[in-house]
Amino acid sequence: MNEQLEFVVRAAAIGAGATAVMDLWGLFLKRAFAIPSLDYACVGRWIAHFPRGRFAHVNIAQAPGIPGETPIGWVAHYAIGIVFAALLMGVWGIDWARYPTLLPALLVGMSTVVAPFFVMQPAFGAGIAASKTPNPHTARLRGLMTHLSFGVGLYVAALLSALLFRSDTDRLRSAFKRDPNV
Repeated sequence: MNEQLEFVVRAAAIGAGATAVMDLWGLFLKRAFAIPSLDYACVGRWIAHFPRGRFAHVNIAQAPGIPGETPIGWVAHYAIGIVFAALLMGVWGIDWARYPTLLPALLVGMSTVVAPFFVMQPAFGAGIAASKTPNPHTARLRGLMTHLSFGVGLYVAALLSALLFRSDTDRLRSAFKRDPNV
């Protein structure tokens, strides 16, 4: 596989995997503590209003609904995760995906909280870093924890993809560790 194709495939696998880990974290919080997660229909509604020239709302939940907003939101959610994985690999190189380490994944995961704090929340009517919500500190902490889970997901997904994308030669070497000339 050429390196450009490998980059795209790994970014897709790592980004989708990390986003799934973040979603599992949200599901855990919902089931264990009754903490609701973001309704991705709102993300889809926000995006679906772009062609109409509407990029910010007083309250996204009260904005007119758009047919297909839920799938639009979910596709965008996973696409954004893939873009962030590509960004990680763009900064640390494709070798990071081949031999992942935790720190870059956590750094990128935590830095992704900038998008909701300074783009999505203000555009949804929640203010910068949820400043207009009833409990901004709680909302910020949840956002940080969610994006930390995304960082952990980047690392876990990269480890899994590193195992899946290993060459046959690498698999043979690991199976016969005593003889590095195999």
